[in-house]
Amino acid sequence: MATYHPENERMKTKYFAFEKEANGKSPQTIENMRKAIIRYEEFTKHDSFKTFNNKKAMEFKAHLLKTKNKHGQPLSASTIAHTLSPLQELFKWLATQGGYKTQIRYPDIEYLNLNENDKHKIQPNTLKEYPSEEQIRKVIASMPTHTDVEKRNRAMIAFVFATGVRDGALIGLKLKHVNTGKKYVVQNPNEVDTKFRKRINTKFFPVGDDIHQIVLDWVEFLRKEKLFADNDPLFPKEELVQDDDRNFKGGKLSHQHWKSAAGVRVIWKQAFEAASMRYFPPHRFRDTLSSIGRKLCSNTEEQMAWAKNLGHESPATTFMVYGGFSPDQQFEVIERLGKKSSKTVSPDIEAIAEAVAKKLRS
Repeated sequence: MATYHPENERMKTKYFAFEKEANGKSPQTIENMRKAIIRYEEFTKHDSFKTFNNKKAMEFKAHLLKTKNKHGQPLSASTIAHTLSPLQELFKWLATQGGYKTQIRYPDIEYLNLNENDKHKIQPNTLKEYPSEEQIRKVIASMPTHTDVEKRNRAMIAFVFATGVRDGALIGLKLKHVNTGKKYVVQNPNEVDTKFRKRINTKFFPVGDDIHQIVLDWVEFLRKEKLFADNDPLFPKEELVQDDDRNFKGGKLSHQHWKSAAGVRVIWKQAFEAASMRYFPPHRFRDTLSSIGRKLCSNTEEQMAWAKNLGHESPATTFMVYGGFSPDQQFEVIERLGKKSSKTVSPDIEAIAEAVAKKLRS
């Protein structure tokens, strides 16, 4: 059975170059698009893209609706949407290319949309789980700091807790991007892989001066003891050196950036396991910060600042997409509002009753 189609590969290469150069898509976005397209190719057993039609579109949608994830559950609405949308964009682009214009019809591409019945079949997105402030603090407190690498690992987790920086951007940060005096970090898209290539200015979130101090101490350690310069990585890759037996081992900081965030997630997992905690990846810290912000922000201005600090354009993204709102939280807020309402209404009722009684007496 074929494992790839040569012409498809050629067109994908051309398409991804177009998305990168013309539309400014990030490497991570393009990788997600590639995975979605591969899912379709595997379903069609690597048929030529030219064979796409409305029948294949409907069959592929039906296939996605029947597919189970690694936990044995139906694919979420988000997963299906993030599979179909990149496919639509690919075929719209192919429909403009020589040799494909007469093969791919725009109306057929519309069949990749989910109808209302299909949407109801999709398992609703379950409430996202994320670590609490206390859990994160326990992990950080349990981390050793005997070696340079151990210091780095603890500072890295404290930094993400304080800033919400995505792990893809974390590995590209340099010392110059952190202002320790004013406690903020600049994610420059020309040097850091930010989502949608946005410039993000993040003030340390109010998660505790002790957490901030871990980060500040780390920066000072790199500058004063390791003599790192502005353009050196904020969280450098571990250097592998040969011992007397010619075996490679780590333990020393290099002056190089990580090539991917995979190693960062390994450190996260090991830290959670060492603290006897359930593992949560770095990205879930953003949910934690959104949950904190929902409790602290009391007006639109504060909500906007919190959202901008996470790199979001709208508070709706911060407080609705991140930091899932559980039924318990919902009930707690309603009860609190009920108590607040009774306190504000009761005096008015008493005043009215007194006024009526006074009128009757007169």
